[in-house]
Amino acid sequence: MAPYSLLVTRLQVKASPAQSAFLALSPPRKKRGPKQRRPGEERRHLFLLFEDSIPCSRGVSFHSSRMQYEYFELTKALGVRQYHVASVLCQRAKVAMSHFEPNEYIHYDLLEKNINIVRKRLNRPLTLSEKIVYGHLDDPAGQEIERGKSYLRLRPDRVAMQDATAQMAMLQFISSRVPRAQRGSDLFKDINQEVYNFLATAGAKYGVGFWKPGSGIIHQIILENYAYPGVLLIGTDSHTPNGGGLGGICIGVGGADAVEIMAGIPWELKCPKVIGVKLTGSLSGWTSPKDVILKVAGILTVKGGTGAIVEYHGPGVDSISCTGMATICNMGAEIGATTSVFPYNHRMKKYLSKTGRADIANLADEFKDHLVPDPGCHYDQLIEVNLSELKPHINGPFTPDLAHPVAEVGKVAEKEGWPLDIRVEVGKVAEKEGWPLDIRVGLIGSCTNSSYEDMGRSAAVAKQALAHGLKCKSQFTITPGSEQIRATIERDGYAQILRDLGGIVLANACGPCIGQWDRKDIKKGEKNTIVTSYNRNFTGRNDANPETHAFVTSPEIVTALAIAGTLKFNPETDYLTGTDGKKFKLEAPDADELPKGEFDPGQDTYQHPPKDSSGQHVDVSPTSQRLQLLEPFDKWDGKELEDLQILIKVKGKCTTDHISAAGPWLKFRGHLDNISNNLLIGAINIENGKANSVRNAVTQEFGPVPDTARYYKKHGIRWVVIGDENYGEGSSREHAALEPRHLGARAIITKSFARIHETNLKKQGLLPLTFADPADYNKIHPVDKLTIQGLKDFTPGKPLKCIIKHPNGTQETILLNHTFNETQIEWFRAGSALNRMKELQQ
Repeated sequence: MAPYSLLVTRLQVKASPAQSAFLALSPPRKKRGPKQRRPGEERRHLFLLFEDSIPCSRGVSFHSSRMQYEYFELTKALGVRQYHVASVLCQRAKVAMSHFEPNEYIHYDLLEKNINIVRKRLNRPLTLSEKIVYGHLDDPAGQEIERGKSYLRLRPDRVAMQDATAQMAMLQFISSRVPRAQRGSDLFKDINQEVYNFLATAGAKYGVGFWKPGSGIIHQIILENYAYPGVLLIGTDSHTPNGGGLGGICIGVGGADAVEIMAGIPWELKCPKVIGVKLTGSLSGWTSPKDVILKVAGILTVKGGTGAIVEYHGPGVDSISCTGMATICNMGAEIGATTSVFPYNHRMKKYLSKTGRADIANLADEFKDHLVPDPGCHYDQLIEVNLSELKPHINGPFTPDLAHPVAEVGKVAEKEGWPLDIRVEVGKVAEKEGWPLDIRVGLIGSCTNSSYEDMGRSAAVAKQALAHGLKCKSQFTITPGSEQIRATIERDGYAQILRDLGGIVLANACGPCIGQWDRKDIKKGEKNTIVTSYNRNFTGRNDANPETHAFVTSPEIVTALAIAGTLKFNPETDYLTGTDGKKFKLEAPDADELPKGEFDPGQDTYQHPPKDSSGQHVDVSPTSQRLQLLEPFDKWDGKELEDLQILIKVKGKCTTDHISAAGPWLKFRGHLDNISNNLLIGAINIENGKANSVRNAVTQEFGPVPDTARYYKKHGIRWVVIGDENYGEGSSREHAALEPRHLGARAIITKSFARIHETNLKKQGLLPLTFADPADYNKIHPVDKLTIQGLKDFTPGKPLKCIIKHPNGTQETILLNHTFNETQIEWFRAGSALNRMKELQQ
């Protein structure tokens, strides 16, 4: 239908779109003062095309993303009874998702369309989390939506893979036989030449961007270049939620999930619940964004966020910088949350502009109604934190949810016998608990706290100490989060101030946070205390020493503690003594959240994928000790699982660090057979209370867990693992699922699972099962054999039966629950999700 010139008698501004219609105002007439306006001159001509024929016999309302236009009955002189709106006239300027992919655009119009479809269906206000997640539904009109129950099929905007997990992800992608990634994807460096060449050539072959060694930590690079308000980003690292600081839903997954998305297959996620955290008041003094998440972790614990998105809102949000919000979202992984997110605001706009993305900020302004929660939306749980009353926290040791206000930790340390080297009145707690009070090392940086603001606040503390002639009593290390941060803090003098204090600036990498630390100052088994601004402090994670008491806190508190050298020091109340003998108190640090000028980008470390990759070769040597092409796992044989041996019954916490250790094992992340030699070496065997020591059911000898698993595999003995609460918390590393599958496991039976690990187990064809009655954990003994029945009639929601066969000939029957849906059951039957993908392709 041809366009008509329509007379508009009323215009009302309202940013709440229902249709994507572009409304072009005719050139405005010369303005006159109010007294000169002629009757009816407020009318303007609008040229419209409508996609759906709509009767014009009454007033009709339509919405653009900026305005609501109310149209009244047309004059009969036009002879128009109906008209048409064409979405093709949505002429907003196209804005690229990133500078590195100028032809890949942000599709807020599709987000808007899907949100409106879902809002109409649900007929209720939506949280921000729901808007972004439901806005990426593959079928918004037909998708079943029920928080905590239904499985959503989503279309993420992009995929990011860090080097430690990217190797296995790319090996799986190669195995999938998909010729090129269908979604924007990026790889993030490795230092080893062989692995470097593999990732670089694989990226070039399959159309994946590649960030070279020295670029920095994946999450900081994503924040600087790829995250934006409303994005749905999937990353093969559990701290991918860092991007929530820029208003995106950024979720950590295993490599198999990344493969599906790169292959163009809708990604499946159990519809998350939403935990609201209302922030009031404002941050001030020594209290930092890190203290917000340390406080929340203390409330929710390491599993309190499982299956939920944590959504921050309230007036207190505006007192937190964009990178501060990223810190909070980053550590949301430590409470088991699917992800965390903040609503779009002026702090995010400032950060986008400063990182060269003002065009994205302007577009986000236009769609802001979709980037904040609806008034009156419902949260499954609501927590309130008054930032004005919040005190600096230090959490640990051994778990990130053991929260202490700084003023109390030292007392606990003394009671527990922890080294007192770090005394922050944490001191009070440390003394009470007997923890070592002396702080041997203070470490700042990592993906959690390596922003320009973090480095500036730490430097502000350091300058005060230097002015009184003091340096660190503890060793002190600094890890910049990216090449851009490193170059900028070098230019602006922060790095030199921290060096002058006695600090050592490390490479732009994960470093000690992931166990890449060749520590020489202590012997293994020596009890000591370290304080970090990292996100995790699991046993042995940083230095492989199970007696290292690691605490996490803000970078400025770490700096203050490293100067004082003890947990008994509280910078808010305690005094230091300068070289002149005079006492002084550290003032609360103050620093700019962003540089006054532009960021210094440093060296260019990005490799664009070539347009034509047909001649690109990816080489994996058959004799390599670091890389190994994958063989498909065996299909389910159609039979019940009879007489499964118990490899280990795990006592207490069992994270992915316990299941597949990092540190020196990182070099084998691309070689499944070699890295399987670390299977469960950190888990505690309930039979003898030892790590990496289990009974071989055939020989009756105790030996390392991997050796026993290999013995069972060689002799055709299938086995299971029995676990405790929140099994598999921590990293997203799918090696913790691949290794047991590779060595012959068939099921993992626990009281409960962490979200990512449970999904990873399903993806690799294993059965993650939970006790219908958690007390049944106590009925199983390491010497028992188990039979799992019900697999021939394996259906969603129907428990499986487990027969426990004791050595004395007696038996017990218990029920095991599962969370498999129909699609996931097909993964099990096919042997893995990758096998199932190949079946569907054929």
